[in-house]
This record gives sequence, structure tokens and C-alpha cells, in this order.
Amino acid sequence: MADQATEPMLTVDELASKAGVTVRTVRFYSTRGLLPPPVIGPRRVGHYGPEHLSRLALIEELQHQGMTLSAIQRYLDALPDDLSAHDLAIHRALVATWAPDAAQEVSRAELERRAGRILSDGDLRRLAAMNVVAEAGEGFRVDVGLLRLGVALLDVPIAHETLLVARGILLEHARTAAHQLTALFRDEVWGPFTEDEDDPERVESMKALSAHMQPMVVQALVTAFQRSLKEELRAAFASE
Repeated sequence: MADQATEPMLTVDELASKAGVTVRTVRFYSTRGLLPPPVIGPRRVGHYGPEHLSRLALIEELQHQGMTLSAIQRYLDALPDDLSAHDLAIHRALVATWAPDAAQEVSRAELERRAGRILSDGDLRRLAAMNVVAEAGEGFRVDVGLLRLGVALLDVPIAHETLLVARGILLEHARTAAHQLTALFRDEVWGPFTEDEDDPERVESMKALSAHMQPMVVQALVTAFQRSLKEELRAAFASE
């Protein structure tokens, strides 16, 4: 809960307003166990922190992708217990990139409004290096799902050239993992299934399953990457 030490706690009304949902929705998710309980303060008023906001945004995004509440519950239960608001935001940003309408064309003024700050030319170059924005005519094409995370990274002291190299490394390995996992599913699951299956409804059911596997696969990849990165950083800087 380190983030809560530096960010103000929210009432249920404030949480709902920031997340763009109703209070009823927040309470419904809480009763289903999708949101952890709030911290009870004076006068028995519940207060929520940044982890609640990030988790709520992730739930909404998973629902937008067509996952049922039961599937979302299984997804969330499989996440590590110690994920911070930032970690949850990464999961949400990755899930959001599957949405076909994730990218929108906006003016610079609208982009800055959504970013919540004035963006310098240098900021725009950094966001472009992170694949968050791209010039489009007189405005910009922005990946709405990645914007919040990209803006949060603007003040991290990493050189523009380093961001470009990091992006190349991530894309290269992401494509390799996607290719190998797709080939595995095709050869070991889809192929044997279609050879012995003549029922069109069952074939369509299998196609739907393959589409809904995306959140689970991404969750596994992100979790494995986060753990590996922590181990690598711990080993690299253990002697510092």
C-alpha cells in the first residue's frame, strides 16, 4: 500500500467519480469480491486507495473485452497479492490494447486535457517512443488504453534513445512469444480438435475459447515478466 502514503484516500463517491462508474457498480464489485474492502476511517467511513482505482479500471476493461464476472474473478484471483496500483495499471493497459477502438485521433489540446498536463515537444517524442501517440494530420492518434501509463512514465529519468531500444527489445520478444504460443495452440489444441469434430457449434465454441484465452495468456506473460525482472534487478544491483 505504498502508493496510499502519497496519494489521498477516496470515499466511495470519489472513487466512482474518478473511475467513471456508479457507486452502485463499486458496491456490486465489492460484494462479488472483485474489489478488496476499503480502509474504515473515522465515523466508519470507508476509504479507497490507488490500488482500488487501478483494480476497478482493470475490471471494467476486462468486462469491455467480453469476460464474464466469473472469468474476471478467476483472472484476479490468479494475480499476485502484492501488486501495486502501478502493476495493476500495466495489466489494464495491456488488456486495453486489444480493444479495436483503443486508438483515437485528437487535437493537441484534447490530448493534453486527457493527459492532465501540458505536453512539451519532448514529452510528445517520449510518448511516441512508447507507442502511445503518433502524429496524424494536424493532430495525434492516441492509444487511450496506454495514455495514463505513458504520462506517468514521462517524468522517469530515462533517455529518449533508451526508450526506443527498450521498445525494440520488448516488441521482438513479444512477437516471438506470440508466434510460439499461437503455433502451440494451433498444433496441439486446434488441429487435433478439428480433425475429429464435425459439429459446427462446437467448432464455433472452440473459436470463442481461443479469443477469450488472450487475457489469461497476457496475465501469465506479465506476471512471469514482472517476477523475472525483479530477480534480474535484484541480482544486477545487489552489490550497489
